[in-house]
Amino acid sequence: MIAGVTYCLSQHPSIVAFRWSHTQSWGSTWSFLVTSIAFYLIVSVMTHLFLCLLVRRGKPVSLGPIPALHSLMMSVVSVIIFAGILLSTAAEIKETRWFWRRTKTPFQWLLCFPLGTRPSGRVFFWSYIFYLSRFLHMFRTIFSIFKTRKLTFFHLFNNSILTVMSFIWLEFSQSFQVLAILFTTLVYSAVYGYRFWTAIGLRSACFPFVLNCQIVLLSCNLVCHIGVLTLHFMKGGCNGIGAWVLNSVLNGVILLLFLKFYVQSRRKKFGRNGEIGKDKDL
Repeated sequence: MIAGVTYCLSQHPSIVAFRWSHTQSWGSTWSFLVTSIAFYLIVSVMTHLFLCLLVRRGKPVSLGPIPALHSLMMSVVSVIIFAGILLSTAAEIKETRWFWRRTKTPFQWLLCFPLGTRPSGRVFFWSYIFYLSRFLHMFRTIFSIFKTRKLTFFHLFNNSILTVMSFIWLEFSQSFQVLAILFTTLVYSAVYGYRFWTAIGLRSACFPFVLNCQIVLLSCNLVCHIGVLTLHFMKGGCNGIGAWVLNSVLNGVILLLFLKFYVQSRRKKFGRNGEIGKDKDL
């Protein structure tokens, strides 16, 4: 059974032979990226305005079991991507280590791809699947609009920027993406599993679980970004460093917005004695 899972997630011919291409990979063009994000923003804003016109302000609109099923699906998808890229990374290191073993350790390879790395093979297949999964995450914004009757800039910006960053990882074979995907899918599998758990009526955690997960994820990303910068200057350069700089700037903006949200949540906690971050989106 383990051999079968390993084959399906890391040794299947379609995974091994994957190549990021504007002509062969669905959703791989800049025009698709821009159009899809614009569509997401328009649909979100129109949904919010539509509900404001037809439903009394502040009244939540139930979607039945749909949000719970979405959470379950996203948790399963995240687990599959995590397992797939973990097994693929192990296989990729084993097969290509002869090329870079004199200058890098396996962990350094995870942070800093050698110059000239192309977006092909197992690791980039799962990076592509992760990029496609970002569009499924966007449904959380719609569910949040129906549940809370609010549309926040952070939701729109966070989902849009994370989709752009996952596209850039593939387009420029950016270093650090393997660890970023591992951390993100591990956190998402826990967060969406928790959301499904609470959505079906089971007891919630006695602390802000989702918010704490986001703090852990942002902290891991920050440490890894420092590692990439260090290796770039000490090991002769990392592939896709220009894209990494843009990625770092966007992550910095997300971090600032998150800190702003965190401070506001703390104020609400002391003002209302409620739980902070009970069901906030990542």
